[in-house]
Amino acid sequence: MTQTATLDLGNANTDLVSRLKTGLARRTEGRAVILLVLVLIWALIWEPTVFSAYEVTLGRLALIGLTAVGLTAVILMGELDLSIASILAVSGVVMASFDNVFVGIAIALAIGLVIGAVNAFFVAVVGINSFIATLGMLFFLRGMAFVISDEEPVSMENKDFALDFGKPLIGEFTPRILIFVLAFIAMHIFLTRVRVGREFYAVGGNREAARDAGVPVRRRVFTGFMISGFVAAGAGVIVTLQLTAADPTAGSNALLTSFAAAIVGGILLNGGRGSVLGTLLGATSLALLQVGMTFRGIEADVQNIIIGLVLFIAVITDPNSIRAVVGSVRSFLSARSAPDPST
Repeated sequence: MTQTATLDLGNANTDLVSRLKTGLARRTEGRAVILLVLVLIWALIWEPTVFSAYEVTLGRLALIGLTAVGLTAVILMGELDLSIASILAVSGVVMASFDNVFVGIAIALAIGLVIGAVNAFFVAVVGINSFIATLGMLFFLRGMAFVISDEEPVSMENKDFALDFGKPLIGEFTPRILIFVLAFIAMHIFLTRVRVGREFYAVGGNREAARDAGVPVRRRVFTGFMISGFVAAGAGVIVTLQLTAADPTAGSNALLTSFAAAIVGGILLNGGRGSVLGTLLGATSLALLQVGMTFRGIEADVQNIIIGLVLFIAVITDPNSIRAVVGSVRSFLSARSAPDPST
């Protein structure tokens, strides 16, 4: 009996280790964790000010994280939304154009939903590649922002509301930070607990199989793009309230940093795998990195170069990319070593 118990205990340990390995293999946040550790070490040694100036750091995280959370819904389905930067700009300009700030906010958010639906129409109904469709929307909306604003910043009429919006509500947490936290929690629950959100993974993993299983793929694409547009419009409202004015050039860096946060966080570009937690880790890393570089006096263009390199490294270290490269190398070597049939 003792021997049997010992064997069962060994099997239990083996099963536990196997389950642990399987669970870790399913996670995609490894690169985000590594980057966050490296950025924390860099900040602690060369720029510890980022930790004492937590209001600035949290504010940057709120902007990067909010747009990245919206993008997560689209990328999980294997699609892209390049129009978020222009949605951010045009929604801010529209909001600032109204004397009543609440009417302006409502219309700006509605515009985000409509633009998201239009993007989804071109992708899911017309059949245009999401990269091309949203790239065209990006240029169209950027032009609209300049036309509406007459190529100048639009100052808000109700500056008192904007100034109150920047004041802390709970401790040192301002409304924009709390909005980001709520958006993160809502998206996490949506993707992990709500059936519609879980179906995003099915659409991104295998669209035909999802359609055969009864998943309304077209409706899910519409939902994802509308979420992305709504969140980007919300980010535009927050930026406008923060600056008490709307800038038609706002959001020019939001696209790069948001995509970098999502990809570094482990969201696969072809869809089907990833988590909002990974996006949060990626956004935190990039926020710390951006604030630290700003404090050290590094120019914005150089910061974009560094963030671009981070994104490039994240893409080439994606497991699917590595497997594809290894497979290509093996095929090439096999073809070179194979005997020539003509001889």
